[in-house]
Amino acid sequence: MVTAHSSTNSIRPENVSETHDRRARVALNAIPAPWPAGVPEYGSRSRAFLTCRSKTITVRVMGRPRNFDPDTVVDRAMETFWTHGYANTSPAQLAEATGIGKGSLYNAFGSKRALFDLALDRYDRLGVELAADILNRPGATRDCLAAFLCGLADADLAQPVRRGCLAVNTAMEMAGHDAEIARAVRATQDHMIAALEARIDQGKRDGDVRADTDPRSMAEFLMNTVVGLRVMAKTYDAPTLHRIIDTALATL
Repeated sequence: MVTAHSSTNSIRPENVSETHDRRARVALNAIPAPWPAGVPEYGSRSRAFLTCRSKTITVRVMGRPRNFDPDTVVDRAMETFWTHGYANTSPAQLAEATGIGKGSLYNAFGSKRALFDLALDRYDRLGVELAADILNRPGATRDCLAAFLCGLADADLAQPVRRGCLAVNTAMEMAGHDAEIARAVRATQDHMIAALEARIDQGKRDGDVRADTDPRSMAEFLMNTVVGLRVMAKTYDAPTLHRIIDTALATL
């Protein structure tokens, strides 16, 4: 496993300037965007960085400054890690995907592991925002949950490479021997459980979910269903996945 301490990936920031902050790490002094209502916030490890879309970094390479939007870089890195996994993503692949030279990339972000941590946090935020958007739409609870689960499955099936879920893939690859990654993946799952729980609880108040349903337990069960769907989407077809969703939601 390549870590942040590997000699091939630990290149210290050097001669880096930032529009509003001369420190190499752009995570500092940014104004965070609002977090979706009803969902607990995740750790502050890189939240400010990922929500500061008005900033650019200026990295000086051999006397010539190069500007880039850090969030765009993290998005592209996230897609690369998602497709290839952490260990199988090389510095050259990251440089190609982001359009930034390896030296400039690591001057700005510090290491492959630091960039991966930002990408995983970005994935977490995007997932919570997607869940909030779909689950908070008008309609019956079961219909909203079905739209969310089917949307995840269908999106996986539509990809040229069926890569599943970045968080699940990361758990399988790294969580067993990396405590920090295990905590990050657990946080991602907890945020999704909280979003599901809030919608089920609302359904109880609206009267379209059985009164004896425990929102937390049901949300955990559906999160387990989501994880299984994202894995099975790598090998199964849409009708099978949709049957699984129908069965899971029949318990509501």
